[in-house]
Amino acid sequence: MLTPPLFRDRRHAGRLLAQALQSYADRRDVLVLALPRGGVPVGFEVARALRAPLDVLVVRKLGVPGHAEYAMGAIASGGIRLLNDEVVQGMEVTKAQIDSTVSAESKELHRREQAYRGVRPPLAAAGRTVILVDDGMATGSTMLAAVRALRTLRPAHIAVAVPTAAADVCARLRAEADEVICTTTPEPFRAVGLWYADFSQTSDDEVRELLDEAQAGGGPDSY
Repeated sequence: MLTPPLFRDRRHAGRLLAQALQSYADRRDVLVLALPRGGVPVGFEVARALRAPLDVLVVRKLGVPGHAEYAMGAIASGGIRLLNDEVVQGMEVTKAQIDSTVSAESKELHRREQAYRGVRPPLAAAGRTVILVDDGMATGSTMLAAVRALRTLRPAHIAVAVPTAAADVCARLRAEADEVICTTTPEPFRAVGLWYADFSQTSDDEVRELLDEAQAGGGPDSY
C-alpha cells in the first residue's frame, strides 16, 4: 500500500512545523537558522509564523581524503571548524590533507554565503534561543555538525526542528541539542524526499530571495 506524501512542498512543511513551535512566537531572543538549501523555504515559514528573524547556517562536512562520504569534521558559517580527532587519527589523515580539505570546502562555503547573504553580516547567536531548521533528517549527520558548530557561538538554547525524520535520528540528536522537534517520524523512513509531493531542488536564487524577503519583513530585532 502506497503512503501519500505528508507535505505538498517545503513551504507547506514549514507552515505545519511552525504549529509545533508556537511557544517560541513573539520572543525577542529567538533566532531561526535554516540549513541551506532545502531548509530555507521551511525556515522562512517558521520564522514568519513566529515573527522571528531568519538567517542561514552554512555547514560543509569535511570528508576523509579518498573516502569523501566519511566525515572527519565540519566547517560552518562564522569561521567555525570542528575536527573529529578519533577519525583523523584512526584514518591517519595528515595535517596537509586536513588543510587541503578545509581550503576546498571553505571556498564553497564562502561562495554560498556570498550568494545567499551578500555583504549582510550573519545574525548574532550568542545568548539567544536558536531554532535550527532543515527540510528533514535521514541520517542527521549535517544537522549534528550544525549543532556542534553552533555550540561554539554560545547560544543559550538550541532547538532542532524538522518536518520529518527517522525516529532513531531524532533520538540521537536529543543527546546533542537542548530540544528536538520532529513533527513526523514515519516508518520505514527511507528518504526525506519520499514525504514531499514536490521535492525539487531549492536554488541559490530562491534562498537569496527568501532571505531578502525575510529581512524586508522586519522582525523582533533589526537586521
